[in-house]
Parts: sequence; C-alpha cells; structure tokens
Amino acid sequence: MEVENAQPYGEGGAEAILNVQPNTSISIAYHHHFGPHADLMLLELDEKLLPDILNQRVTLRGQPDEDAVLCSQSKTYAIKFVGTSNSLFLIPPSDLSIALGASPNSSKKDHDNSTVASVIKVVPGSMELVEVAPRLDKLKVLLSENPYSFDEVSQMNTESTHKNRGLYAWNDLIEKVQASDEELCTGLRALSAVEIDGYWRLLDENFVDEILNMLLHNAVLNDWLLNALNEDEVLRVLEADGFPLKIVRHCLEVYGRKVDDETRGGCTWRLEDRPLCVHFARVILRGEKMKLERFMEEWRKKVPEGMNASFDVLEGEVLTEKIGIETWIYAFSVSSLSSVPAERFSRLFQEKPKWDGKELQPFIRDLKVPGLSSEGLLLKYTRRTQPSANAEPIFSAR
Repeated sequence: MEVENAQPYGEGGAEAILNVQPNTSISIAYHHHFGPHADLMLLELDEKLLPDILNQRVTLRGQPDEDAVLCSQSKTYAIKFVGTSNSLFLIPPSDLSIALGASPNSSKKDHDNSTVASVIKVVPGSMELVEVAPRLDKLKVLLSENPYSFDEVSQMNTESTHKNRGLYAWNDLIEKVQASDEELCTGLRALSAVEIDGYWRLLDENFVDEILNMLLHNAVLNDWLLNALNEDEVLRVLEADGFPLKIVRHCLEVYGRKVDDETRGGCTWRLEDRPLCVHFARVILRGEKMKLERFMEEWRKKVPEGMNASFDVLEGEVLTEKIGIETWIYAFSVSSLSSVPAERFSRLFQEKPKWDGKELQPFIRDLKVPGLSSEGLLLKYTRRTQPSANAEPIFSAR
C-alpha cells in the first residue's frame, strides 16, 4: 500500500478497500482527523459473547485502584491489552468520514485515477477478554463489616439504624464486587447472606447460635421431629420467642432442606446433619485449640441426638496436630481462605509445610480457575512426593 499525505480530495472510507483483490494495491492517506484517538479501541471477542456485547448485556466493573473486568450475566472476564508488531490501520466508513469533515465524494477516484482510503488511526494493538474466576473475597469483607445481630431486632427506626453503618444493597455490591450477577448471587448463597430491609447481611454467629438452640429446645418441648419440622409451627413458636420470621425461615434454608410430606400439610423441613454439626464445632472451637478427646465429648453433647457427629463431616473446617502423644484440634475453615489460588496455597503452606493429598483436597476443592483443573492447580503451585507406590502423596510448596 502507498501512504499519501492528507488531501482535500479523494478520501475514501472503509468501503474503498472491501473489494480489493489479492496481489493488488490501494493508496491510503492520512485522514484530516488523523490522530491517537485514545477513545477508539479494538476489542477481540469470542463469537459466543458477541450477542451480549451488541445487545448491551455486559458491564465493566471495578474501582479506580483495580484492573477493570467485563461481566456478562453469568461470567467474568479480565481485559488484557495485546500489542502488535505490524501496523494496523483503522479506516472509518465513508459516512463517518463525511461526518468528520471529509469530501462527500470520498468513494470516487482521485486525480491519479486510483482510489484512496483514509486512515484515521494507527492501532498499536487490541484488547482481548480472558475468562477468570469472580473476585468474591471482597464480598465477605464488605458484608462482615456489620453482621446482623439480636441487638438490631428491637430497633424500630431502620432508616437511622442503617445510616452510615457500612451496609450494602444489591446496587452497591455490583458496583464494588468484580463478579457477574449470577456469580454474585452464588457468592451470597455460599456466605448464607440474607436481604434485610434492602441490604444484604451476614448473621452474627452468636445470633445464629441463639436461634438454633431455641429451635432445638422447642423441638424437645413440643416433640417435633427434626426430619419433619412444620414451617408454620416453627415460625409461630420462634416468633413468640422474639425472633423475626424472615431470619428464622432463612436459618431453616441454611441448616435444612424442604421435604415432601403430604400427610402433614404446609411446608415441611428436615434439619441436615453437616451444616448443624459444623456450626456447633465452630462454636466450641472459637479461638481455641483443644485436645481431640475433649472436643469430641463436648461436640457430641451439643449435636442433636440421631445426627451423625462423625469427624468426617468436619473436613475443610478443622485441622489436627500431634503434640507429644496427644492429638489437638483447632478451627481452620476453607471459607476463611482467599479464592486467589496463589494466595490460597501460600496460606495453606504457611499453616502446614506438608499436606497429604486426602487432607489437602477439601481446602482446594472450591477453587475455580477457568481452564485449569484441581490437578492442574496442584502441578502449578505444589511439589508432589510419594515415598512408595502405595503411600499417600505428600504436597509441599513449589
């Protein structure tokens, strides 16, 4: 191609080069408005994402001190700049060329009887999108600022209560958290968050403990079956004890599941073993390291009769260590760890320099990195040793 200086005649739009045949050439010229045009950027897209872009179903999310991400309804994408070593010319369509001040006869031949295309910008590269895991660690930090406690239940003026208290509505969260709407909803469910008066809240652990203890106390008094709790009756009794209906129903959703029971009528709930057992283990181990025997004794006293208080249900929630001839246990929950793989593995190996595969798995199972499996994460961030073919593999920091 031949490059000419800007001319007042013969400037052509992108249409001028659409029919250029192989092994032929076309002259190009600097457009009258040629320049850096920082507001014009090229974006390379996967074809599956194109409808979302064209129909404006995507948003850019991030604070001024963060790298922006692009979010569709269900996925999050990092935005990366990819430079090019070749000159890439941006030629606007002819109607835009006219709007910018080019000749109305821009599609005609110039005085040398050759078509000239007008270049408005030389593009140094393009932006590309790379699917990434949602950045949800910030969500827990935000919601942990002001957990909902029993003290708030008696406060009537919610407007004054919420003022300047670090509470977050849905619109606040989508502005501050780099995740798609669907991923944000999933994150809220994983944290057992509940919407109260338009704000998403975590429940104070002591408040949850009061509700569960009162529920179990009333189950004994009223001969309720823990695998067949009538919702209306539970709500009526606990509301009389001073607990809000919405919070009680939320606890049933977190610690139980609905069951079909046509004989009883209404909605029936079954309390699930694992979430209830984990809750009472957290209460007992809160900020404390205990001998395993003592912990098991206290734990089984708290867990309702008939539930499976097996140590296996605590995987990903506790760690044990040998001190002399005794085994001690302490709380170490996967929910407290970063969702960034490098930070997660750094924290794990800070806690223990060596992990066996069975013990490590519950602490990395929830890590989601598009295009990378759990095995791939282990290869990238750990060093594996295996004393013998039949021995459990041991993982240490790479």
